[in-house]
Amino acid sequence: ALYNEAVWPAHLLALAAGLAMLGCVARPGARTRRGALLLLAVAWAWIGWAYHLERHADINTAGPYFALAFGVQALLLCFVALRSHGAAPARVQKHVALGLCTLAVLGYPLLAPVSGRGWDHAEVFGIAPDPTAVATLGVLLACRAHPLYWLIPLAWCAVSGATLMELRVGYAWLLPTFAILAVAAGLLFRHSRRSPAH
Repeated sequence: ALYNEAVWPAHLLALAAGLAMLGCVARPGARTRRGALLLLAVAWAWIGWAYHLERHADINTAGPYFALAFGVQALLLCFVALRSHGAAPARVQKHVALGLCTLAVLGYPLLAPVSGRGWDHAEVFGIAPDPTAVATLGVLLACRAHPLYWLIPLAWCAVSGATLMELRVGYAWLLPTFAILAVAAGLLFRHSRRSPAH
């Protein structure tokens, strides 16, 4: 809540960036994929500095390491954004990717009031790490990115999900579920691509 108060009204810019990212995923193409990846890179860099390094590190000794990991992911996203991309994902993968991104941008902020907390606790894409990680998995799925680029977002889903479970947060299962869904959709695409029937 204090973090949200400190960075307001950056949430408005983050929401606009999230909607732009959704548009990029909905209309796949080399330019739109690049745009979505670069928006995510900025988000990971910002969260690594403003959230983990400047605030989370004060209450968690792992904060600086999380900040480093988020910085590395930002660089990786920039790298994959600058590479040429192949064909668009299959229809199922596109729908899963768009669903994950939509839930991250529009659904996550609603978790706070639905769970009985105020809007000042809302987790917003580009401001909070959890919805940003979920959106990243969606975009990586849409881009058919190499598994290397998935490692840090998946690791964050595991770490944050475990933390929320330890704190007995009602929606702690969301992050691991979204991560499993994204991985399953990615593996489905790889399987269908290698299958002679496809």
